[in-house]
Amino acid sequence: MHQKKIITSGKKISEAEKALIMIHGRGGSAEDILSLSTHLDVKDFALLAPQATNHSWYPQSFLAVPAQNEPWLSSALQVLNDTVIELIANGIGKENIFFLGFSQGACLTLEYVSRNATKYAGVVAFTGGLIGDKIYTDNYSGDFNNTPVFICTSNPDPHVPVERVQSTSVILKDMNADVTLNIYNNMGHTISQEEINLVNEIIFNVK
Repeated sequence: MHQKKIITSGKKISEAEKALIMIHGRGGSAEDILSLSTHLDVKDFALLAPQATNHSWYPQSFLAVPAQNEPWLSSALQVLNDTVIELIANGIGKENIFFLGFSQGACLTLEYVSRNATKYAGVVAFTGGLIGDKIYTDNYSGDFNNTPVFICTSNPDPHVPVERVQSTSVILKDMNADVTLNIYNNMGHTISQEEINLVNEIIFNVK
């Protein structure tokens, strides 16, 4: 099970009106994903980056049968939920909470918000899709109420099939998310400057 360890940056939670939860990928760290914030328009945000135990949120591919990723997957989802609860307790409502994840962290981000759909400030998924050997639609409920969501990936990507990304986008749209889906040919498993620019425009400059 994951030990709750959250690295913070930016404004103090008690002083911020907005917060960004940043979820690192497999083999990454909270510090790694936090460093991305220097390229984002989040200077007035509280920044929170949970650290996965052993640097991985779940052991198998996100395309594995979910039971093969337990109990780690449920524990990881609980870490995100606990982080949200902490922000709410400090006066930052869900409508002012942003999420951002890369790769395994993007999959976890999408899985969490889709299981707990409501009006969030914004969601960024750099190369990710909903988790499972197939998409288990019974897991997802709620209404995103036009939450802006940016999902992107490379075609092909060595870890995330583009078909899963596309299917994920459809499900979130059906749950009333305002989804922007960008697929880049042969970009590789990375985050590009163009993606950063679009995220700043579409997600973090929302008025």
